[in-house]
Amino acid sequence: MTGREKFNKQFSYCMFKNLVVIELSSVLAGPMVGMFFAELGARVIKIENKKTGGDVTRTWKLKNEQSGDVSAYFASANFGKESIALDIALPNDYNLLCTIVAKADIVLSNYQPKVARKLKVDYHTLSLFNPTLLYGQITGYGMDDNRAGYDAVIQAESGFMSMNGTPGTEPTKMPVALMDILAAHQLKEGLLVAMIERLQNGKGKFVHVSLLDSAIASLANQATNYLQNKHCPQQTGSHHPNIAPYGTLFTTRDEHTIIFAVGTDAQFQSLCTILNAPELAADVRFTTNQQRVVNRTELIQLLQNKVSNINSTELLQLCYQHKVPVGKVQTVQEALESPESQSMILATNGFKAPKTTAFATDSENISPPPQYNQHELAIRAEFKTS
Repeated sequence: MTGREKFNKQFSYCMFKNLVVIELSSVLAGPMVGMFFAELGARVIKIENKKTGGDVTRTWKLKNEQSGDVSAYFASANFGKESIALDIALPNDYNLLCTIVAKADIVLSNYQPKVARKLKVDYHTLSLFNPTLLYGQITGYGMDDNRAGYDAVIQAESGFMSMNGTPGTEPTKMPVALMDILAAHQLKEGLLVAMIERLQNGKGKFVHVSLLDSAIASLANQATNYLQNKHCPQQTGSHHPNIAPYGTLFTTRDEHTIIFAVGTDAQFQSLCTILNAPELAADVRFTTNQQRVVNRTELIQLLQNKVSNINSTELLQLCYQHKVPVGKVQTVQEALESPESQSMILATNGFKAPKTTAFATDSENISPPPQYNQHELAIRAEFKTS
């Protein structure tokens, strides 16, 4: 690591060491934001519901998982936090919460708006105790819609499921709660902007994102394909609607599955050289990307015939040498055990999870995900209320 990289790493971590974040959220989206700040050195106090036994993901376990009250799912979003269980319907517990909030910088909430107002943990109420408070709110559908938001439902309603799968198969949910993760990223960005604004004007701010808005914002080129050309995306497997051969799966001679991400005409010419296929490079049906998209079916079959004559290791090395984007389809196990992934894995006290940050931090010093109500005595002693 260079001196500059060490400085950036230390600065990014120390920048938030005095930041106090109160997490009133549960499940995945809100807790992912809390873990992000924890990885950057902030103190994150997770307020868990005493009535329900805390964050429900503590109970979301694999069939044979033996993990106490820290499930693998819970661990994925809760490293680096303190846990205290409160029943904020009780005056003493509510007063303690308000005392903590008065000394905090950020509150994270995924309460439905009407529930937050009823419990008096909405932004308007809590900002009375702390005028410089930044309040990050995640909803399913917006502040005026009290429907609860669930990742699988948002995947269905936002169009993601309709695109996912191969032609003729039923719409397919992605195996990761991506809508929650996208909303978490949106809220992080909004809060970071609000922090900059607070440095300039000294004022608190309410920052809201919904799962649905986050999903729509992430449709990217699939959305503009429709908005500009009225092309409604369909199930196309791994094929890309605008580029070829991009995303298509091929089987090598040794029966490994590989994927190309050929985005330019020059890359396609290089691929033809690698595959010893000058006739494809010269074929007018394939000389430009748009022609390759139009003639995708014929192109894919011709490429498969060539790919099936070469072993995966040789093909990958040739593509690397000629700068043709390529990869071998791996299992999650293979991906997590690869050398490239090791810097992305947190490992503390026997708990492991991927980082939420893909840039350098000092998160290897982060504490493990907390047991339920683990820090109650210490927090109550620190924030005594009359």
